[in-house]
Amino acid sequence: MPKSESVPNEMRPTYDAIVALTDNVCKHHLNAEYAAMCRQLAAALARKRPSPLTHGKVEIWACAITYTIGKVNFLFDKSQTPHLRADELCRLFGVSQSSGSNKSQVIWKMFDLMQMDPRWTLPSKMDRNPLVWMLSVNGLLMDIRYAPRGAQEEAFRRGLIPYIPADAPKDDDE
Repeated sequence: MPKSESVPNEMRPTYDAIVALTDNVCKHHLNAEYAAMCRQLAAALARKRPSPLTHGKVEIWACAITYTIGKVNFLFDKSQTPHLRADELCRLFGVSQSSGSNKSQVIWKMFDLMQMDPRWTLPSKMDRNPLVWMLSVNGLLMDIRYAPRGAQEEAFRRGLIPYIPADAPKDDDE
């Protein structure tokens, strides 16, 4: 489900400064998916009224944004690819882990986030995130991947799921 990268004109310089930092770290240490998600989260923060980005250092915000997307997607778990420790990520932005973590908590609360949050799951992890596919149908929680195609098409049409599971491109290793 595409997210906007549009920002108010008055927030453009701050947004651009933050995104320059997140793009650089993502390019050299993570991947393009992380970069895109970080840009989208930075834009969402820039659109908040009032925007929290107007207070604090851009390096800390850039770190916190990346930290937040990383936390949602288990970046700090050694079994994941890519993987970085939290302290390593913060060091890449030149901020302390406590600063990055604390500001990430602000974002976490502001958007009512959780790990595996479907709104901020990397596209490559969507198919393995059970929260993306769990829907309430007539009061019963179900995994829409096991529903008839017609139900999946309706869920997709309503924007409840990111794609119809049978139409998803298959990985080479499947």
